Order: sequence, then C-alpha cells, then structure tokens
Amino acid sequence: MAALDTNVLVRYVVQDDAAQLSAAKRLISRCVREGLPLFVPVTVVLELEWVLRARFGFGKNDVLLTLSSLFSATELGFESERALEVALQLFRESSADFADCLHVALAAQADEQPLWTFDKGAAKVPGAQLLVRA
Repeated sequence: MAALDTNVLVRYVVQDDAAQLSAAKRLISRCVREGLPLFVPVTVVLELEWVLRARFGFGKNDVLLTLSSLFSATELGFESERALEVALQLFRESSADFADCLHVALAAQADEQPLWTFDKGAAKVPGAQLLVRA
C-alpha cells in the first residue's frame, strides 16, 4: 500500500493548483481502479487539519466536514483510524483544538489515561486532566 503526504491531500481538498490537483486525481483514480488503498499516516491528518485552518482559513465546521469525508473514503486507509474518529467526535463536542483531541484519543487507544496537560483548554476534553503547577 502506498501512502499520501499532506500536500497531496491539501491539493485534492483545496484544489488551488491545477497541475498538482490533476496529478493527485490521477494517482487516486489509478489506485481505485487497481483496488489499492492509499495509506494516510496519523501525522498527515494532524498536519492537514493545521494547514486547512491556518493557511486556508477553514473554520471548525469546514474542517469537520472535510475530515469526515476523507475518513469515509474507501480508497483511503488511515493509521489509528478509530482514534482519529474519536478525536473528530471530541473536536466536534468541545472547544479544544483538534490536535489536543487527537492526543487524548491516541492516549485512550493505548489505554494510557489521563493525558496530563498544562493546557486548560485541552484539560476540558474527557480523558485529559489539568496538571496544576505547585
């Protein structure tokens, strides 16, 4: 199984570069025809969320919609897919950043909780706990 980098997914989602979009579509189409799923590392999803928000101005609802659509794409296989789905749900239900939600979800998947943090926003996510400074 081949893997995708963040920049390929960004081109596919944002469609801001015609040549790169065309190349991404050709790759994905070829893999679909050949029955070869494309692997997406969890770090790529984390970077994708950041790029969409910070570089392209996606709001929370747009990020939720985009990631949900990608997670349901049968041609894509995601590392730690269950944790990503949990992170998306936590992100949907809280005011915490997606990254914090993903950290909590990955810790839960590893059965290692709570996730201790100094971040008051992250500590509001179920599974995280605020570490109070002495």
